Amino acid sequence: MEKESIDQLARRLAASVPEGLRSMRTDLEENFRSVLKSGLSRMDLVTREEFEVQQAVLARTRQQLEALEKRLDAIGSAGPAERKAGATHEGVPKKKASSGKKKSKKKKAAKKDP
Repeated sequence: MEKESIDQLARRLAASVPEGLRSMRTDLEENFRSVLKSGLSRMDLVTREEFEVQQAVLARTRQQLEALEKRLDAIGSAGPAERKAGATHEGVPKKKASSGKKKSKKKKAAKKDP
């Protein structure tokens, strides 16, 4: 909170004091100001500028998330032939992972045929 806002709030609080305590108005205004500053400093507040920066970051993140969701939906709605071909979002086919079992079966078959 800006210093001017704290000062204005302290003045308003001091002005709302009953008539009998008006003689202590200056002291009360200073005390209100001190209490407001210490209370606000204990809070985890950010400046308006920091808030707006984070708001912009969040907006960009939401746009990216929506774009990724659309891409995921497009992949999910692709036909079975497209999925079997292993097409990725870049159009590059995925490599099939080789299994050690297939190789060992071929080796065993080769040993039996001599």
